[in-house]
Amino acid sequence: MPSGFELDTIDRRILRALMADGRMTYDVLAGQVSLSASATLRRVKRLEEAGVIARYVALVEPERVGLGLTAYLNVRLEKHADVQKRSPMELFRAAVQAWPEVVECAALTGEMDYLLRVVVADMAHYSRFINGTLLAHPSVQDCKTSFVLDRVKNTTAVPV
Repeated sequence: MPSGFELDTIDRRILRALMADGRMTYDVLAGQVSLSASATLRRVKRLEEAGVIARYVALVEPERVGLGLTAYLNVRLEKHADVQKRSPMELFRAAVQAWPEVVECAALTGEMDYLLRVVVADMAHYSRFINGTLLAHPSVQDCKTSFVLDRVKNTTAVPV
């Protein structure tokens, strides 16, 4: 968010409503936040231009499209790099962008360097990804996997 950009109560109501249903019309949204449609449109445009609203997306249920296995992988990278080459971190960050199985990647503090959320069809697909892609990457030293048994809470909304 740009420095000095403040969210007021109406901005927060708009954001909560759009996080629940990003396809609602401006008329419906305006009714929910008690503004006119034109005033609501102006506020939404301002939030978009400020980068508060980054984009609109469709949320797909992985199981409905044949991706029934979700895993979280803690990844540790090699710490050594040749001075003429890119660092292991740069190489890994570039590579992970091309791996469709990785739907989220976060850099971490602590013992491990990255946390990946990986979505695959089944254990065979997971095995191919681990052995043929992740562990084959020259920057990766180690990984530890936890499989999702049940999603207790799964939201894209942030608490505004």
